[in-house]
Amino acid sequence: MAEHPNIILINCDDLGYGDVGCYGSELHSTPALDRLAAEGMRFTDFYMAAPVCSPSRAAMMTGCYPQRVGLETGCEIGVLRPGEPIGLSADETTVAEILQRAGYATEIIGKWHCGDQPEFLPTRHGFDHWYGIPYSNDMGISVHHPEMPPLPLMRDEEVVQEQPDQTCITERYTEEAVRFIRANRQRPFFLYLAHTYVHVPLYAPERFLQQSRNGRYGAAVEHIDWTTDVLLQELERLGLADDTLVIFTSDNGGAPRHGASNAPLRGQKATTWEGGQRVPCIMRWPGVVPAGTTCGEMSTAMDLLPTLAELAGQAAPTDRIIDGRSILPLMQGRGEQTPHEAFFYYRMHELQAVRSGDWKLHLQSTELYNLRDDVAESQNVADANPEVVARLQELAARCREDLGDSLAGVEGKNRRPCGRVDDPQPLTRYSPDHPYMVAMYD
Repeated sequence: MAEHPNIILINCDDLGYGDVGCYGSELHSTPALDRLAAEGMRFTDFYMAAPVCSPSRAAMMTGCYPQRVGLETGCEIGVLRPGEPIGLSADETTVAEILQRAGYATEIIGKWHCGDQPEFLPTRHGFDHWYGIPYSNDMGISVHHPEMPPLPLMRDEEVVQEQPDQTCITERYTEEAVRFIRANRQRPFFLYLAHTYVHVPLYAPERFLQQSRNGRYGAAVEHIDWTTDVLLQELERLGLADDTLVIFTSDNGGAPRHGASNAPLRGQKATTWEGGQRVPCIMRWPGVVPAGTTCGEMSTAMDLLPTLAELAGQAAPTDRIIDGRSILPLMQGRGEQTPHEAFFYYRMHELQAVRSGDWKLHLQSTELYNLRDDVAESQNVADANPEVVARLQELAARCREDLGDSLAGVEGKNRRPCGRVDDPQPLTRYSPDHPYMVAMYD
């Protein structure tokens, strides 16, 4: 077993808590993911730091609440759009930079969504290479958004195709992932596979459409499972399975109107109910993560930076506030408790809820729920537990002082600025003479 493991982080886009078989789905066939859970650990209380993609990804990369790093929202909507002047600051340290310094080969395949200007690209934030799309796959020219620039497929810092056929993009990502693993099998590597799926529009290959019991959405979920199977098979073939930590998760909750399920949770993507931010998380590292186990302690995607740094023999940054905590004891099944006193649910600039232990308080409505007894947030027990309400309100007040809250008119003392450039330009511009594979997405 390697002293410092290879790391594969698979992050889906908008995959719901109840979309995978081992999390209760009866609509989607996910044998590879179910096997991953059977051979590793399934986390039941794992959170993203935001209910939408740009802030959640910035948080996962930096180990910080998105409000901490100034990326809680885009300039125009809640996420970054093409050609915006802001992105992940060069002053921040990402998990990829830490692993790169430790001698890891690093590559991101898929969606970045932390800024599309040169200064913000993943190759400037610790990744040796990148093959993928800068933002969400609906941010290209389409019937509904003809004003968008052509969707760029990137190789490192160059656009290699505009408006790619999205039916093939996941298979292209999978091939790239296999090539990366093979090329770096003699050294430690960090592969961040950030799926296009299951963000709309959904373009699944015919094979998965034919076998799906849940339309295009189910086909996309089962295509994700296929990709996972390919990578697991490749690790086995190369004799790397015992030396590799595989992490599978999603950037936020699912959107039921597109076919997702967040059952048994309440809410969905873009909300601070559990269904907006509690996501599937599976980890497998044979011999270290005990097989067939479940972790019910609260953990977050922000914890990945200090945890993976520790596994690589490195330290998280000490010259700034980092919100994540190492969850290696939880991964190893040592019976430890969560390292977090509280978790704070933000939607953009608004602090909307706080969880501590089993208790969750929605601040504006003063609704209190015991998540251990009532994961669906259906029985408000605030009146019966005034002392719990008061304690969580005090935690929220401390958070506001730290990170701010537009609902309370508080700026926050420990926020850091995002990156910003003058005269931002989109990566592509429409040309009527360009030989687009897909002229306009439908």
